[in-house]
Amino acid sequence: MILLEENNLVIFETLKAKFTAAKPESVAVVAIDFDGVKYNITNPSQDKGVITLSACMRIYSDLVAHGVVELLKREYGDYLVDPEEGYDVTLRYELASLPEDKEAVAKKASLLKRNCFAAVFEKYFKMQEEESPSSEMATVHYHEEEAMYIAAQSDRVTIIFSTVFKDPDDVVIGKVFLQEFKDARKAHQQAPQVLFSYGEAPRELAGVKGVLSGDNVGFVTFVLFPRHTNPANRENTINLIHQFRTYLHYHIKCSKAYLHQRMRSKTSTFLKVLNRAKPEAMTDKDKKFGKRG
Repeated sequence: MILLEENNLVIFETLKAKFTAAKPESVAVVAIDFDGVKYNITNPSQDKGVITLSACMRIYSDLVAHGVVELLKREYGDYLVDPEEGYDVTLRYELASLPEDKEAVAKKASLLKRNCFAAVFEKYFKMQEEESPSSEMATVHYHEEEAMYIAAQSDRVTIIFSTVFKDPDDVVIGKVFLQEFKDARKAHQQAPQVLFSYGEAPRELAGVKGVLSGDNVGFVTFVLFPRHTNPANRENTINLIHQFRTYLHYHIKCSKAYLHQRMRSKTSTFLKVLNRAKPEAMTDKDKKFGKRG
């Protein structure tokens, strides 16, 4: 299985190229990632010496109550400015005043979505660390029709993803894939507990409004213990957990592509066998001497 990068590669490569260019260059890049987050990199007022990165995220409104604004101020400082019209957050970079390590600045900017997600995770990880559980369950609508639910207990943090499988084949492949997650704990005792179900929501979501249901709806539950949420490991945990939905559907699509490739290859082999089995056409000479195919 392939671990996807926690940052947005398009944003990183674009900003890195513009930050390190010999002279300021114009830029106008619009990108949309797997979760529907829209990014816009541009020069405000056609000023090549300034670059802004704006992002529009469906998760942002849900994260405001969990301290996303304060976290972004902590991470980006003076780079964080009032958002551009039509976007939720904007970072502004003046090329003349960038630090020497411009690549590090570009890398941090490309982690914008990840750092927004981190707000809710840090809040609930801290609840667990301080053993001050809350009956409040956070709901983050991270994708169209899909949501993530987070709850903290004194000894664990429970994270539940709901996801929609639009193709019936995805349900079958998804079950195989998620079973590997579940079985991994037998070999790696330090791994988080993983549970999954289809159609029926977990008991933890009883009473929560707007929970999806249906045969093509899956629920994946991660149970994170203090060894996963402590200060030494929480950054890596956030890096991995925030992109789980993308990770799951990426590998489902890769599996389907591999199966299709194998099917085409096998079909080609069968056609070659059939072509070799065709009888040769008889000529007039063969007919005269009674030759049969």
